[in-house]
Amino acid sequence: MQRTRIKICGLTSVEDALQAAELGADAIGLVFYPRSARALESQRAAAIRRALPAFVNVVGLFVNPTEAEVELVLKHVHLDCLQFHGDESPAFCASFGLPFMKAVRVRPDLDLTREISRFSNSSAILLDSYDKHMAGGTGTAFDWAIAQRCVVESPSKIVLAGGLDPSNVAGAIRQVKPYAVDVSSGVESAPGRKCAERMREFIDEVNRVNC
Repeated sequence: MQRTRIKICGLTSVEDALQAAELGADAIGLVFYPRSARALESQRAAAIRRALPAFVNVVGLFVNPTEAEVELVLKHVHLDCLQFHGDESPAFCASFGLPFMKAVRVRPDLDLTREISRFSNSSAILLDSYDKHMAGGTGTAFDWAIAQRCVVESPSKIVLAGGLDPSNVAGAIRQVKPYAVDVSSGVESAPGRKCAERMREFIDEVNRVNC
C-alpha cells in the first residue's frame, strides 16, 4: 500500500501547528471562511506559516470566496495549495496559479462521478460529509464504500475527510485506500484548539497502517 498522507486542518495557533509538524503531518490547513469557528485573519495565518519548518505544506481553505478575497490572503500568506469547499467553478479554482483541491460533499442526489470529472484539473478531490448548515468540520462520517469506489474508478487523487478520528482512521484507510486523510474536529479539544495527544494518536494510527 502507498503511504497515506496526513493533513490536519483548522489550525489556529503557532503552537498547534508546530506540534502537528513535529508529530509528522504532511500538511496543515488554515481556514479563511469567516463563518467558521476556526477562521483566521491573514496576520495570524502568516505567523503560523512563518513558524513552520520546511517540507510541511500549508493549505488555505475557502468557501465561495470572491477573487479579491483569495488574492488578499495570498498577498499576506504564502500558501502551497488552495482548498475550495463551496460551489466554485473549475475555472475559478484554477485561476490563482496554485495547485488546488476541490472538496465534494457526498450526498444522495449528487452525481459524484460527474462532479469529480468536472474538476479533473485539480490536484486532488476531497470527499467530505454533507451538512446543509456547515461547509466542513462536521465531525460526522459518510459511507466509506462510496469513497472506496471513487478511489477505484477515478483517476483523481482522493482525500478522505469527514468524521475521522484516532479510533476509526486505520479502518477507513484499510477500506478506502485514499491518497490522504484530512482531520479537523477529530483531534480537537475545542473548535480550533488541537489536542496534542489526539494528534499523536491519529498520526500513529495512520503510520501503523502504512507500515
